[in-house]
Parts: sequence; structure tokens; C-alpha cells
Amino acid sequence: MTDPRPVIAAIRDGRGLDGPGAALIAQGLADGSVSDAQAGAFAMAVLTRGIGVPGRVALTRAMRDSGHVLHWDLPGPVVDKHSTGGIGDTVSLILAPLLAARGMFVPMISGRGLGHTGGTLDKLEAIPGYRCDQPEDDFRRIVRTVGCAIVAASGDFAPADRRLYAIRDESATVESIDLITASILSKKFAAGLQALVLDVKAGSGAFLRKAESSQRLAQALVETANGAGCAASALITDMDQPLARSAGNALEVAEAIRVLKGEAGALRDLTLALGGEILRLVGQGHEDLSDLLDSGAAAEAFARMVAAQGGPADLLERPDAHLAQAPVIRPVPAPEGRVTAIDVTALGHSVVALGGGRVRAGERIDPRVGLSMLAKLGEQAGPGRPLALVHAADDAAAEVAVAAVGAAYRLGQGGLPGPLVRDRIGP
Repeated sequence: MTDPRPVIAAIRDGRGLDGPGAALIAQGLADGSVSDAQAGAFAMAVLTRGIGVPGRVALTRAMRDSGHVLHWDLPGPVVDKHSTGGIGDTVSLILAPLLAARGMFVPMISGRGLGHTGGTLDKLEAIPGYRCDQPEDDFRRIVRTVGCAIVAASGDFAPADRRLYAIRDESATVESIDLITASILSKKFAAGLQALVLDVKAGSGAFLRKAESSQRLAQALVETANGAGCAASALITDMDQPLARSAGNALEVAEAIRVLKGEAGALRDLTLALGGEILRLVGQGHEDLSDLLDSGAAAEAFARMVAAQGGPADLLERPDAHLAQAPVIRPVPAPEGRVTAIDVTALGHSVVALGGGRVRAGERIDPRVGLSMLAKLGEQAGPGRPLALVHAADDAAAEVAVAAVGAAYRLGQGGLPGPLVRDRIGP
């Protein structure tokens, strides 16, 4: 069968999607034999009728197989994590070397930021010389010798998803859980994983703010991954406040380095929780990974990865010498009171407005700018205790950001934060 219309009609009529139909659609998306009109009709049919777990598994596998798939022969588990994105979420920079120090292999294929959340690649490119675009041979070598590498996806990985992603935006079908799931997992599975932990955010700074939406996505991701043969679990985690104290590319790298050197806080706690999930998934028990942070083993793995990908060999010893700093730093003043609520999405947009993110793909970003010393829920603010420090390229941008950040905070009484990990989904 080469005509996609019967496949689209079957979904439209509630008969679901099988393996051959998914393969036809995915290959047609990749090679252009499925037209834009047919791709839009397919996406709308999936959105309105759904395809269930078997259909999601079939579509995920077919989209993975529409391009190059990596296969590994390594003396340890091949694992990864995926986050739905949040403010101050620099977990990847800590977790990948942490797992490498534990004897695992992490071929992490990441993306850039778009909208109010930052991208892992943008953060790493705040490190002078760091090359996210690695030829496959070099990518494989770094993973084998260092234990981890964080790179950009090549055009050979899941090309069906790249086309469908654009179609979803144009056809108002972005919110389909089935299509979100297949998009996330097809790209991850192209890296040849044995296990995957998923960090699904919920709260005011999350892609899906409502708890029930995050729950549905986490469930779909875990069911589909396990159905496709990859061990997976998900943590639903809090994004009603920034995960870290910093937001902005160079600032977040600096904070990740401090955590790698033993600094406490929510960023460390979530990294260890996700690492514990990976250990469970690969059958290695419930070992406490904190010793690998406290001993410096994870930091050493990070330093080796950075150097292998073109960055400075002494980044950990001299981060201030290598990470660019903004010329203007301004406090965000506040009246006396405790932080009771934070519009985390607004904080992300303030970083974008400073030049630290992008509204459209391809825009240049300024790695220096962002926010630091972000106040958390329940903490006291007031004279001498600013809500944050704004790092800006000039005085005018700083003034706008100070106002925007101040407006994102609500002060009063109470404001105790909820749990960092709200729920767990998985075996």
C-alpha cells in the first residue's frame, strides 16, 4: 500500500493506526510522498480521534526508523533522560556525567531553546569552543571514551518527526498527546537507548501547566516507551518555581558546575532522583549516587566531556575566566514579605527579552544575560534581600527586566513550596 488516504481515514473513523500504516505515513513524511495536506489531515485525525497505546508505539517506531538509528556495543547500559523543559533546569549537564561516572553511557541528543524555556545546547555553547555539532564517528568516540556526550541531532535522525513537527504547528495540532509522545520518543530512540527517564514538569513554568495534563503525558510516554522495548519511567516534577537559582545560559552553566562540585539544592536533589530512576530501570538497585558528586567523580567526567567537545580543559577550575559575564547587574527590589507565588513563565520570558533566548528558530542569543539569586517560594524578601539579580547587556534592558521580574513575584504570608517530585509513573 502506498496511498496514505486509507490510513488517514482509518484514524478518522476510530479504527486506529497499525504498524504498516504508521510506516507508510512516516516514510512518506520523510521522503515527501505524503503531501502537506495529507500530513495535516493525519495530524488532525490523530488529535480528534486518538490512536491509543498500540498506535503510539507503531508511530514512534516508524518515525524512529524513518532515518538513521544508532546501535552500540559498549560495556555498560546506554541510557538517557528527557525533560519537557523548565526555568533553571540544567539537570542534563549534571546527570550525564554523573551516570558516566557510574559506568553507564549517555549519548544525549539535545535541542535548543524556543519560547520561554532554555535549551541544553544553548547552555553548553556558552562554554567557549564547545561544539554541539559532532560527526557521528567523533560522537561515538566521545561516548565510548568519556561515557557521555551532549550533541545536536543531525538531519539523519527521525526526519519524519522534523516534518511532522512543522505541520503540527501549522495545523493547530501541537497539543495532541499522541503526537507529542511520538515526537519526543522517536528522536530519543534513534540514539539506540536501553533505558530512558522522563522529567515531566507541572506548574506555572511548565509546557503543560495543569497536573492532569502532565499526568496524561507522563503516562503516555512511559507506556509507549516500554511498549517499544525501551525501559522507561517518569517523574512529574514541580515547576511552580525555578528549579535552580539562575536562569540564562552562562549563569546556568556556572550553577551546574557548583552542583558538580557539591553544592546542595533542588537542582542536585532532582538530578539524584532521576539518576536513581535510571539505576532502577537497568536493574542496578537503589544506590545513592551522591557520593559521585561529593567525591568529584562526576565533575571530572563533565570536564572530560567539555574538553573532548572542544571546550577549555580548565573550565571547572576557572569558570569565571571562561564564562562571559554581563556588563550590567541590577537587583530586583521588593517590599518586606515572603514569596507566596511566582509566575515562572514570566521569568522565562524576561530572560528571552534580555536576549538570552529566542522567539524564532535561528535567532542569535546572548549567553551572558539572565537572572541569578532567584528567590524561591516561602523565602523572605525586602530591603537588602532582592528577588533576583538581573544580568543585562545595557541599562535600558536591565530596567525593563527589573520591572518584569518584580511583577512575576507575589509577596504575602505563607507560600511554602510543594514537593519537588509530585508523582512517579512507571514499573
